[in-house]
Amino acid sequence: MRIAVLSETDSAEPRVAAVPETVKKFKTLGADITVQAGAGLKAGILDSEYEAAGAEIAGSAADAARDADLVLKVRRPAGEELSLFKRGATIIAIMDPYGNEAALKALAEAGVSGFAMELMPRITRAQVMDVLSSQANLAGYRAVVDGAAEYGRAMPMMMTAAGTVPAARVFIMGVGVAGLQAIATARRMGAVVTATDVRPATKEQVESLGAKFVAVEDDEFKQAETAGGYAKEMSAGYQAKQAELVKGHIAKQDIVITTALIPGRPAPKLVSEEMVASMKPGSVLIDLAVERGGNVAGAKPGEIVVTDRGVKIVGHTNVPGRLAATASSLYARNLYAFVETLIDKESKALAINWDDELVKATNLTRDGSVVHASFQSKTDGPASEAAAVGLAKSETGKAEAAPAPSGTH
Repeated sequence: MRIAVLSETDSAEPRVAAVPETVKKFKTLGADITVQAGAGLKAGILDSEYEAAGAEIAGSAADAARDADLVLKVRRPAGEELSLFKRGATIIAIMDPYGNEAALKALAEAGVSGFAMELMPRITRAQVMDVLSSQANLAGYRAVVDGAAEYGRAMPMMMTAAGTVPAARVFIMGVGVAGLQAIATARRMGAVVTATDVRPATKEQVESLGAKFVAVEDDEFKQAETAGGYAKEMSAGYQAKQAELVKGHIAKQDIVITTALIPGRPAPKLVSEEMVASMKPGSVLIDLAVERGGNVAGAKPGEIVVTDRGVKIVGHTNVPGRLAATASSLYARNLYAFVETLIDKESKALAINWDDELVKATNLTRDGSVVHASFQSKTDGPASEAAAVGLAKSETGKAEAAPAPSGTH
């Protein structure tokens, strides 16, 4: 069994799909590992470290992928990479399938079995494989660090001989994995933290981390969660009441971090132009959903926009990638945990059980076709709204305990 680890073709993607730790584990499963030269450099991993772990270094993507049974990547293979893979090869990556019907069709036509790690079901068995949680957790942490850097003032309250420095006020909008980590990080940095979410179960989580919960807690709010723990879409009336409450609250905040993201749909607008205009000069908004249209009016992907009043709207893309070494390590462990379930320990070969619930949930293409129920209609014609909704996972969706608490995000 040959496993290939390729460099990412997107220059803005510094993460890598395997680290020396997971290379060693793959070797114990009987796999031969080939890593493309320089694949780990942006994540701080030298080729020599991969070699020490037992991997072979290939000079090009073509050499690395040649005859590989399994290819590991961070992002979906680019069109020009598909010709490098043998038909029947298995490709595992963060595939970003929503809205990318042409790319899915090309993946199918290449004759490979494509698996999307971000579609991993959130069940107990798959927790260690959950890339949405591992990456969103880092995004939440980094959002606070970026917010503090742009704020230009101290975060904690300080009592000095020259006078008292007030604590920064931080408001987290969306209490999923990224939101919980953002709350925990901002609290550790000494800020006064508040948070909001439409799911009642998050109130206890917010308060357990030492933050104050902000929401219109009416009858609709009390039933605003599905049986699976995800956020329901709220009525226009509730949204109006919540917006009015938030409007008054945001005007008093120093840093606002938004995390609301539902795969397959544009990011919901949480912060209007009027709300941005109400904030104090020097205030900062961090939009973790900017790549999907953004939660904040005026946010631009990859840019820091400064309004006429001096409010900064930060739209960093690939926020987990801003912590490339840590993000790669966690992602690689997620990948290994999943791949291990696909390998027969006796024959030391890929032996995918197509009836396994993890396989069914993540398998996009097989035998020349798009096989995932949620995307078949999209590649053949108009998508079914029910299918899109059925698989959507919100970053402000299912609440999970943070490891101190994301977010992919």
